[in-house]
Amino acid sequence: MADGQQLGRLLLIKIGDGADPEVFNNMCGLKTRSFNMSANEIDTTIPSCTNPGGPVQKTSRPGISNRTFSGSGAFVSSTAMDTFMGYVRGASAFNAQVIVPGDGTYEGSWMVTDFSFSGDVEPNMEFSATFVAADVLEFTPEA
Repeated sequence: MADGQQLGRLLLIKIGDGADPEVFNNMCGLKTRSFNMSANEIDTTIPSCTNPGGPVQKTSRPGISNRTFSGSGAFVSSTAMDTFMGYVRGASAFNAQVIVPGDGTYEGSWMVTDFSFSGDVEPNMEFSATFVAADVLEFTPEA
């Protein structure tokens, strides 16, 4: 794409099948998706000892980092979705890869913290899911 822009539909989560060697399959049906990287802020502000009535400069340091992927879309029945739903029903951690175009791949253990089915009378059934890192992730920069 022009000017290094990336297609949002290439922001993917690939779910591991638990086999050896493990195979990662794209989570099919996602229409919207987001990947969040954040860290807690640890307040390190200390008023001046020599001028306690003077201005105070807020200072901080990074705390616990958080990596979260969320997505929603059409529920598509498949072998890969059956494997994924087993992880959701069992509230168990599983291996996955989050592919962030223009950045790289975040791979490791993930868990689903929120999963919902939804549907109206005529359209296809949909789902939404929120994934949180369950262990330290390995980052591989995009080549």
